[in-house]
Amino acid sequence: MRYRVQHTTRYAYGTPVELATHMVHLRPRPQYWQTILSERIIADPLPARRRDGMDHFGNYVTWLFMDMPHADFEVTAESVVEVDRQPPPNPMTTPAWEDVVQAANTTEGWKAVEFRFPTPMAPLDPAARDYVRKSFTEGRPVLDALLDLNERFYTEFRFRSGVTTISTPVSQVMDRKEGVCQDFSHAMIAGLRGIGIPARYTSGYIRTKPPPGQVKRHGADQSHAWVGAWLGPEHGWIDVDPTNGILIKDEHVLLGWGRDFSDVSPVRGVILGGGDHVVTVGVDLEPLENEEAA
Repeated sequence: MRYRVQHTTRYAYGTPVELATHMVHLRPRPQYWQTILSERIIADPLPARRRDGMDHFGNYVTWLFMDMPHADFEVTAESVVEVDRQPPPNPMTTPAWEDVVQAANTTEGWKAVEFRFPTPMAPLDPAARDYVRKSFTEGRPVLDALLDLNERFYTEFRFRSGVTTISTPVSQVMDRKEGVCQDFSHAMIAGLRGIGIPARYTSGYIRTKPPPGQVKRHGADQSHAWVGAWLGPEHGWIDVDPTNGILIKDEHVLLGWGRDFSDVSPVRGVILGGGDHVVTVGVDLEPLENEEAA
């Protein structure tokens, strides 16, 4: 599936900003199943200097440096991406989840083990751990348990915007069982890490318009988040979307991953001045049926 992606973030400041530095994670990450056909980042006003690079996790990062006063700041990322994920393994043929926990402690799991540790946004929360344990019963194949957990998040948690912020703790999300994709992802990650399964926070997009005959997905028209879980050295990582109760296939475009949201925030920075400000975000992820990549 080929998609055209456009992500625009606009800041309207109460007073002019004198100097600013912005770090943006807005360039899709190439994978063997995701090919970047074109991409560009447009900033208004034009930055005095721009630098592109990679972060610790291998995600593309762009730094924008502004040295002139400005009352507004807008950054738009445009790309054309081709997604072709392979089918997942049969859940019942994946190893018992306890074996995955043990494998993370061996040399085969050294790349995954850093995603077992708690972070401020995905702490070792007892309620999240206990919730996950209900799916991860003794000896259960890890992917079978993960899919069951993903479905429970979808059916037992309520998608409701405006009731949480990015700083809402996992404990509150578990108590209220409502929020948005970032909340559900952090809660699932906290619970999986609580039982020893490496889990990472994944940032990207989900298609704006659903396939024919399907309902619109939660999290469209904005940045989306989901969970990557390690299934052991044979099967590696697999992604699930607890907000929509689905396995990641061809409806999602990947930006990058980290330990939690703070590692892959789409736009963050430091400004001098600005006062109160208003942020607006718009995202479109549209399939290109028969178009040529621009």
